[in-house]
Amino acid sequence: MATRPYKIRPHNLLYLGTITLFIIGIFAILFQIGVDKPSLKDIFPAGEVRIGIDATLPPFAFISDNELAGFEITLGEQIGEQIGLPVRFVNMGFDGLYDSLVGEPAQVDLVISRLIIDPLRSGEVYYTRPYFNAGLVLVTEDASQINSMNDIQPDTALAYAYGSRADNEARRWLRRIPPFETRPYEIPTHALDAVRVGDADIALTDSVTARLYLSENPQWQAEIYPVTDELYAIAIRIHDIERWRLIENALTDLFENSTIEQLTDLWF
Repeated sequence: MATRPYKIRPHNLLYLGTITLFIIGIFAILFQIGVDKPSLKDIFPAGEVRIGIDATLPPFAFISDNELAGFEITLGEQIGEQIGLPVRFVNMGFDGLYDSLVGEPAQVDLVISRLIIDPLRSGEVYYTRPYFNAGLVLVTEDASQINSMNDIQPDTALAYAYGSRADNEARRWLRRIPPFETRPYEIPTHALDAVRVGDADIALTDSVTARLYLSENPQWQAEIYPVTDELYAIAIRIHDIERWRLIENALTDLFENSTIEQLTDLWF
């Protein structure tokens, strides 16, 4: 199976929000030049990294045999190893994650739980660089000449799940390029089945579903191409700039040494 790396494209609000938040972080860092660098104990007074998670959505975070498991659990553990502190996961409902981070007193030091970068939260939190893109992707046969929505021709049959984000995106593209054949299915995996057995030319689905499907069907030689961005990032309280800097550096190191790629391959 050959896959292509996801690319962040400057075509939506998520991307603009990411750039805005990074710029804010850079100015905050520049502002603190000359200030004595705090110790690890100052940054994490509890002597551990408390990570807020919602363990209800595999393969990101879930409970297996009374133990936490998943991509984000392993990611949190790797970050702890990178900065030299143990981690403790605080499992809670998704709706309470931001409150646990920005409330007084804060219950957690950071949140790793499928948080979409939200520019409206810029007054409360800093986000790290994205660690996963859950946006829509095209899934095509390895030999296909289609690697973007712009490549779709009038005789191309596009499969997707009816009523899904992919359905909305397909309708949007029907207004932008010459009309193409649409093949709506009940669920995303049926759309992928259609491409695999030759009933459709390409499928449009979210990247999580696509990755899991391809891992379950390793004999199918298919390619994945990004269409939209849904960026997941780690959130740190805005007042804790040194904590953000430490986590951001650790995450950058994990990208550079291919750990993130390995974790993605492991869980997806």
